Amino acid sequence: MQTQKCPTLEEFKQLLKKHSLKATPQRLAVHEAMIVLGHASADMVTEEILAQGKAKVTVASVYNILTQLAMLGVYHHRLSSNNKMYFDVNTFYHAHFYDKENHTFKDVLDDDLAAAIHTLLGRKRFKGYKVESIDIQIVGRPNRKKYMV
Repeated sequence: MQTQKCPTLEEFKQLLKKHSLKATPQRLAVHEAMIVLGHASADMVTEEILAQGKAKVTVASVYNILTQLAMLGVYHHRLSSNNKMYFDVNTFYHAHFYDKENHTFKDVLDDDLAAAIHTLLGRKRFKGYKVESIDIQIVGRPNRKKYMV
């Protein structure tokens, strides 16, 4: 299983150049925020950028940058159950755990699970379709033990 982490700032600049995009202060600030946050919505990234004072941005401009980078494969994106788009800085194969109550994503890095998934699903055929990728998301919510008083 590949466990390469997200691109460093220098690697990110090279990716931008490869796609004929300028390394603007806003794009660099978005990536720096994503490195810190890992999985985040445009709102969360905007808050992080403004808290760090790295650049002047709006939620709309951050969303547009994140979407553009996801379309280029620099980030991945995931839709939460509250219909908010979250972006993932790690693009290597991994499963996700989604906390349905708090609307947060966490990477599930488990070589045995990844191997089992690919062994089982890699042999499956779906009539009329070619499988391009496998995306596993485990959904849960925090345990709440209720005690009788």
